[in-house]
Amino acid sequence: MSGYEADRGDGGPERGGPGGGRSFDDDRRNSSGRQRSASRSRGGDRFRTSQAPSERRKRTDPARMAAFDVLREVDESDAYANLVLPPLLRERHIRGRDAGFATELTYGTLRLRGRYDAILSTCVDRPLPGLDPALLDVLRLGAHQVLGMRVPVHAAVSETVGLARNRVGAGPAQMVNAVLRRVSERPLDEWMAGLEKEAPDALTGLAATESHPLWIARAMREALAGNGRDADEIGDLLAADNVPPRVTLVARPGLVDVSDEAAWGDADLVAGRWASTALRLEGSDPSGIPAVREGLAGVQDEGSQLVTLALAGAPLEGRDERWLDLCAGPGGKAALLAALAGRRGATLVANEVAPHRARLVEKTLAAMLDGVVEEVRTGDGREVGADEPGAYDRVLVDAPCTGLGALRRRPESRWRRTPSDLAALTALQRELLASALDAVRPGGVVAYVTCSPHLAETQLVVSDVLKKRDDVERLDTPAAVRSVVRAGGAADEIPLADRDDVQLWPHVHGTDAMHLTLLRRTA
Repeated sequence: MSGYEADRGDGGPERGGPGGGRSFDDDRRNSSGRQRSASRSRGGDRFRTSQAPSERRKRTDPARMAAFDVLREVDESDAYANLVLPPLLRERHIRGRDAGFATELTYGTLRLRGRYDAILSTCVDRPLPGLDPALLDVLRLGAHQVLGMRVPVHAAVSETVGLARNRVGAGPAQMVNAVLRRVSERPLDEWMAGLEKEAPDALTGLAATESHPLWIARAMREALAGNGRDADEIGDLLAADNVPPRVTLVARPGLVDVSDEAAWGDADLVAGRWASTALRLEGSDPSGIPAVREGLAGVQDEGSQLVTLALAGAPLEGRDERWLDLCAGPGGKAALLAALAGRRGATLVANEVAPHRARLVEKTLAAMLDGVVEEVRTGDGREVGADEPGAYDRVLVDAPCTGLGALRRRPESRWRRTPSDLAALTALQRELLASALDAVRPGGVVAYVTCSPHLAETQLVVSDVLKKRDDVERLDTPAAVRSVVRAGGAADEIPLADRDDVQLWPHVHGTDAMHLTLLRRTA
């Protein structure tokens, strides 16, 4: 394998949802492909509108066209909406309320695609997979306006018909008109009740109404139980995945002070709930904040900050001079580690297997103090342990994973992942963790982190690796996390299971579902 990428949950600007994420670099394309719909040629008399041709809208507004074009790019090119939408809005000069509308329409449709597909399937007289993919995206956009946004039904239908006519043709537009009118005949709560009633079991109904693939819903329920929580929380967890996360900033220690008004400009900021470095932005655009522009601060999920702070604060034996981020791209955790290392006189080596991601790490670390970043290198993390045995005091393994912990941030990920992804990922995770344990010196600490609560990627990976070693001990990870909760915060109140590892949850902690296990090399 020459390269690997996956969700790690730094939550930086280049990552999932409006705030960030990361993706496993596969070549898989959507099974539906790019095919022309038979409805282009058939038209379909049963879907014809009563409007005269001169009255039919031939164009739709720029915000809706932008949302449609992003969905097509996501479908056809496996792109991520957070990378496509912002430059598209700038290119088309879509600003203000129109930009907000386009953003909500895009992300809301992506998040709730499963719910809308379940509803649309009862309103279309053929299987949805048989529809032209572009037509299906138009229907999803229309369904979200009718059922998920404060758009009057007549406007939602007429504008979406105009979008269909402009983007997929007159014949399909007739079908869109008829289908959306059927969708609008019932309010959302009635549709939801119907989906739950028709489901063969409660979890299947919940997966449909909360818009998750059933296999993910099952894995999440198992993860809750496996981490000492009530499996019945699954409804709250899935619902939390559908709530857009607030933008959270990290104030990198030693580079910027929270009280420095000039560094933050006129940004409306509130202290984070847990991490001492976290600031919640009461807005959606951090790009205008001086500290962010200069690399003194960044966009980073509070859970990502917590696990990084816990590694830096974990007790070790002996020297504390050289740290390693084994899988550093795109650089959010590496930047926080480097800032912390700089305050202690330690240095950081940042390793990343993909050259383009290594360049992102270099950019993110550019603002660090001189001498703190020893090297940003491009290399396979699985080889570091053999190449540099016992060379580091602290090692972060932010392992490539399914990214199931950041579905609220990267809504399209839930529709791309399959259970078959797990075999390759967990094999890679075990190799990376084994390499990290070889790279750390006796007495040093390794943090195994994933942005996924899936038991196969968390507890089972650690257990499998430790079965083959007698030179590693588990640390009290909850104690390490509590020790870095912000001063005056709720260190005793942060809800953590009675285990030696830590699993964070969006519905409990308001963070991505980050997993952390701290390990110490003993010999």
